Amino acid sequence: MADTTRITVTLPTEQVAELKKLTDNVSGYVAEAVARQLRHELLGADLLRHQEEYGAFTDEELAEARSRIFGGPDAHGSQSVA
Repeated sequence: MADTTRITVTLPTEQVAELKKLTDNVSGYVAEAVARQLRHELLGADLLRHQEEYGAFTDEELAEARSRIFGGPDAHGSQSVA
């Protein structure tokens, strides 16, 4: 089991009620949400550094990235044959 630290978090009552409807493991749910947010922020920082070094992403690069993330014809890097 990973090391843990007990903290107190204050949330709006309505959020807590909805959260308890979704899970019996509130701590696990919140830990996953925090981990997801941290990954999001770290990725954003990495992308910003990349653009500062190599310039802005092209429309084609953004389309390919979206396709890989959300699926689509080029989701696995394959190109369609005409």
